Amino acid sequence: MHRSHRARSSRADRRRRAAVGTVSVALLAGATLGGAPAAHAAPTAVTVAPTALTAAPTAVTASAELPTEVRFVDIPGHQGVRLAANVVAPAGTDRAHPVLVFPTSWAMPQVEYVAQARKLAARGYVVVSYNVRGFWQSGGEIEVAGPADITDASRVIDWALAHTAADPERVGMGGVSYGAGISLLTAAADPRVRAVAAMSGWADLVESLYSGQTQHTQATAFLTGAGYLTGRPSERTATMMNRMLSGKLDGLDDVIAWAEQRSATHQVDRINANGTAVYLANAWGDSFFAPNQYADFYEELTGPKRLELRPGDHASAEATGLLGLPNDVWTGTQRWFDHHLGGVRNGIDTERPVRLKPRSGAPYESYASWSQATARTERITFADRERILSNGGSGANAGVSFLSNIFDQFTREAPKAAIPLLPGHRAATWQTGHHDTERRVRGAATVRTTVTSSHPSGTAVAYLYDVGPLGVGELITHAPATFHDAVPGKPFALDVELFATAYDVPAGHRLALVIDGVDTLYTDHNSFAQSLTFTDTELTVPLG
Repeated sequence: MHRSHRARSSRADRRRRAAVGTVSVALLAGATLGGAPAAHAAPTAVTVAPTALTAAPTAVTASAELPTEVRFVDIPGHQGVRLAANVVAPAGTDRAHPVLVFPTSWAMPQVEYVAQARKLAARGYVVVSYNVRGFWQSGGEIEVAGPADITDASRVIDWALAHTAADPERVGMGGVSYGAGISLLTAAADPRVRAVAAMSGWADLVESLYSGQTQHTQATAFLTGAGYLTGRPSERTATMMNRMLSGKLDGLDDVIAWAEQRSATHQVDRINANGTAVYLANAWGDSFFAPNQYADFYEELTGPKRLELRPGDHASAEATGLLGLPNDVWTGTQRWFDHHLGGVRNGIDTERPVRLKPRSGAPYESYASWSQATARTERITFADRERILSNGGSGANAGVSFLSNIFDQFTREAPKAAIPLLPGHRAATWQTGHHDTERRVRGAATVRTTVTSSHPSGTAVAYLYDVGPLGVGELITHAPATFHDAVPGKPFALDVELFATAYDVPAGHRLALVIDGVDTLYTDHNSFAQSLTFTDTELTVPLG
């Protein structure tokens, strides 16, 4: 029996090590990997002996200089579910080191963080990364950061403290996307977590996938497909995903309650009570988790905190760092842990904590708070009455999930529309005059309008464009809004908060606000031949 168990463990180790050589291609491809998930495996015993700490805690080094070692282990999670994990740590040491726990991103294998873990271990950290339940070689089923996932994270911390040279007073968590969400929720539930780095994650799952009471169909479909391709969704998870994708209202209240339980914004008081130091990083064009919900969450935090927003789409800003290349997000993460866990006086605590990088490629801007960055506004009123048929597209659109915003990140070319050529019966269009000076849009623009609908339910998608001399508009930002239970023919107010951005409108250009009813990113609730009439429309633009 003992020899057979060792043989199985050896084969598992070889499979995991082989995955290291292929993960680079997967990371560049995006948030999902090809291939079928591993079969559900029974929990296996942990064979790593506890580590005795015989010396005083050590500080992290000023530069990466310590030799490191990597080992693959199985960690028992909630109810004994097997979590496939790896440990990267300074070699040959019995000193107590700060420990970092990294849950994997959605659909990613456990070797996702190996490159960064080696760098952190060389500075003096013990790094434990693990495949979250339901994916790849871990057991269990996908619960979407549910209670079992949070218990799993605490079990991994327990294991690290018992089996590695980890200091129980210096525990941190971090991750990208799914790992970021789990890290924030664990910080609320487990007071041992002193610092968190949450990259391209969510704080409010409802606002992330159902903002403006509109189903974000394209993003949800991508997540659902990746989940089935690389993992095993639970029956409850499958039900929630199917309800979101159905486009129907039936069961949405249940979906919202399910998502709220998985949202750190509803547990922010516990994070504040724990005094956790929270680093938040996201991209302006994140197709899954738009930056508005991170910015709102940041403002609610009362402990040490930092917010960094950059051009790009979901996880694209930190992707090169996962390959071990120089990367701003991972540099910020390292500095955050160095100060709050490693005792390094690197000045991050005295810097302005809100850092914004404009989509124009201009240098980072620093602010004392998010509200300071967005405090100055310009209010523009449009008197023209506009009437459209809302069940067809106008040509205005926000592009394709991932591709459009990644293209904008590297080429500074956002989706475009010829504003004068948009069909008047499909697009409500208003334009400002030419601006004499540059307009630096910083934050979330808002639209307030009065709508008269021919049907009780409907969807409006608002787009803000930068219009050049030839009438071609480049998309600055957008957002959808859906309404229900309207009285046909009776006007009502509709407010739309557009997705936050940092965009510089050149002098001589003008702004254009366009509203139609359809975008392929979202489920619309318009009926055939439905009309929407807009009056008393007001655009408020935050300016830096």
